[in-house]
Amino acid sequence: MTYENILFDVQGGVAVVTFNRPKALNALNPKTLDELDAIIERVEKDDSIRVLVMTGAGEKAFIAGADITEFQRMNPLQARLFGERGQGVFCRLENLSIPVIACVNGFALGGGCEIAMSCDFIYASENARLGQPEVNLGLIPGFGGTQRLSRLVGRAKAKELCMTGEMIDAKQARDLGLVAKVFPADQLMAETMKVAALLASKSPGVLRSLKQVINRGMDVDLKTACALEAEAFGMCFASQDAREGVAAFLEKRKPDFKGTLAS
Repeated sequence: MTYENILFDVQGGVAVVTFNRPKALNALNPKTLDELDAIIERVEKDDSIRVLVMTGAGEKAFIAGADITEFQRMNPLQARLFGERGQGVFCRLENLSIPVIACVNGFALGGGCEIAMSCDFIYASENARLGQPEVNLGLIPGFGGTQRLSRLVGRAKAKELCMTGEMIDAKQARDLGLVAKVFPADQLMAETMKVAALLASKSPGVLRSLKQVINRGMDVDLKTACALEAEAFGMCFASQDAREGVAAFLEKRKPDFKGTLAS
């Protein structure tokens, strides 16, 4: 299946989504959101895909934001529905059962920063710039930016970034905890794919459990979160992968994880 605004490729259990509107700096429009939603559904149904990597076409931008040309035609109700649509797709991405890596190769502003924050972690090139500059348009973030940013960098810093509309570079974003690692631009994709291949070799069931426990634990108190962890830890012992992992360690060999919960 081909898409108008997104390139989609799968190799060795790693799927790569490339936002492909370089003339618009890969800006998000409703069509792109629809295509991303369809890809997420496709990935959810394909057990051979173990990791998802997201990047942008060209050298300038990951995603420079939402397509501002669309805003001129929106009334308040349409704008609210557009925001809710984006939030729904990004929440679906955030809760995808497999690891999702944002490979930020340039500007990740507005909706671009919001989609990157919906991924499990962000790798960025040295020339990347991130931010929520909606205030400069007389708007606020609408795809979850105020909420995810505050959870990642803290309430006060999120307020500062959203209120000033300041763009920060990749190293600043790393220091704040927004970006996990920074690489030279010509090494970013290769380094990202190395990690994606490493994750693809892990137990899918274990990665799913890790992701669910960490995501859910952020929204509850520590005691409840630890109870979620203990339950998920116990469930790991129902899988062949747990037995394989322990046996491989004791036998001093590399484990061969199948990703099944069968006994």
